[in-house]
Amino acid sequence: MPHDPNDIAERYAHNAYVLRRKVFKLLGGAFHIYDPDGNVVLYSKLKAFRLREDIRLYPDESMETEILRIRTRSVWDIAGTYDVYDPIADETLGALRRKGLKSIFKDEWLFIDAQGNEVGKIKEDSAIKAMLRRANNLVASFMPQAYHADWGGHPVATYKQNMNPFVKKIAIDFSEDTGNRLDPRLGIAAAILLCAVEGKQ
Repeated sequence: MPHDPNDIAERYAHNAYVLRRKVFKLLGGAFHIYDPDGNVVLYSKLKAFRLREDIRLYPDESMETEILRIRTRSVWDIAGTYDVYDPIADETLGALRRKGLKSIFKDEWLFIDAQGNEVGKIKEDSAIKAMLRRANNLVASFMPQAYHADWGGHPVATYKQNMNPFVKKIAIDFSEDTGNRLDPRLGIAAAILLCAVEGKQ
């Protein structure tokens, strides 16, 4: 049964969310995204062993109505460009592109608008901390990642991880985006990719 468009819009109307990923090594994993009151507003079940990332989000675990899609452009997309599409509005919202070699030492992503222009960045908090995390898994568990995002040079979001071996959480905060520059659908997609893609390192 299709969801009410007003209900879907309300799911993107918050300044803060918590993304929780539970990982099942053989079966893939699942994302739950919660609003500030602890209600599930988005859900995705991931499949294991895929060559091409294709993440589909739904309002709940029934997965009856797809409301957001994140997909790589091709299997051979070395740059790591992920298009974000709203199937309800039939609208491409933009894309996120991983900064290849830079992300080996410090995670960095680009926001791409619907016209293909680079309009913002997501950067890991510290190169030194990033190197320490990559060098030692124990250090990483006590020094979770944090990211800051800008759009046109203006701060729009922060992403802060709280990690344990089985459940990864990211606190998403859009409160700095006073000019409403970042579409929350694109901002939430960024958090999902920080879990799904950076989590494979």
